[in-house]
Amino acid sequence: MRVLIVKTSALGDIIHALPVLDFLHRVSPGIEVDWVVEEPFREIVEGNPLLSRIHVVKTKNWRRHPLSRTTVREISALKAALRERHYDILFDIQGNLKSGLIDWLSDVPDRIGFTSDIVREQLNLLFTSRQVPLRSRDYHVTDKYLRLVSVPFGRDFPEMELKTTIATLPEDDAAADALLLTLGDGLVFLFHCGTSWKTKLWDESSWIELGRRLLAERPDASILLTWGSEQEKQSASAVAQGIGIGARVVDRYPLKVLVALMKRVDLVVAPDTGPLHIAAAVGTPTVSFYRATNGRLTGPRGKNHAIIQSPLSCTRCARKECDRDAECRGSVTVDMIMRGVASVLG
Repeated sequence: MRVLIVKTSALGDIIHALPVLDFLHRVSPGIEVDWVVEEPFREIVEGNPLLSRIHVVKTKNWRRHPLSRTTVREISALKAALRERHYDILFDIQGNLKSGLIDWLSDVPDRIGFTSDIVREQLNLLFTSRQVPLRSRDYHVTDKYLRLVSVPFGRDFPEMELKTTIATLPEDDAAADALLLTLGDGLVFLFHCGTSWKTKLWDESSWIELGRRLLAERPDASILLTWGSEQEKQSASAVAQGIGIGARVVDRYPLKVLVALMKRVDLVVAPDTGPLHIAAAVGTPTVSFYRATNGRLTGPRGKNHAIIQSPLSCTRCARKECDRDAECRGSVTVDMIMRGVASVLG
């Protein structure tokens, strides 16, 4: 059997979807699984031994230049590449118009997607031939994806311990090892302070206090700060300077090197953002805090992870701008994070 997964973005969502690969190979040994992904996120699935082929799309460029020769040529090439694979089933776990159009290009007769109450854009329903309803227990986003792909095989997943794989190359591992060799012998904490949503952030002063308290308890520990944009770099630098000796801002590594680094540190502290989900996916303990988003819906699961949800009644609002943003930031205290660290590290 040959199946196609359409999950093009974003970083965290793709990571949440990776367990479907382990599930599919368990319930159908010998299955071939292909994946459609946006160019910026291809490295997350690249090199995965459970994937047969990756189809890369560049929909942002295509929308900017819909009639250009490059766009027409790339879409035509995608159409040909999808159709020559003759897929038995397509799973659309993106659920928007963009993925629906990819479904249509594939010409797969059996296209399985979400129902109208789950899809992100209703037009997606025009492009799937079957819609899978969720069960009440399918609350976490990964369970939603697993429910969709499980239906054709008549196998349930809650009792399965499914693995997530993000492959790295030897040179990626070597770069991460080289950085760690410059640190001391104590624990290595990694702070990722930045995220694209203002309503997911934490105050720099809180990060500084957290870092100082962690190093006061563990003087031989190190704190690494990662970043993804120039603005995040400036914030990480201010936090590192405020913490003092023991804290360091790292270079902006390629995604695979970041994955390799996440595999090697002892604990990651972050808001709801892609690097947090990378850390959880590769088995690194995490402490995360959630304000505008819902930790129960997308947060790392298991005894090695602690999730702190803002105690405000309006938490999980899904708003990117809010008049109560300062109050919400303050509702997540350093004491809460410290208790999370203690619960995870014992």
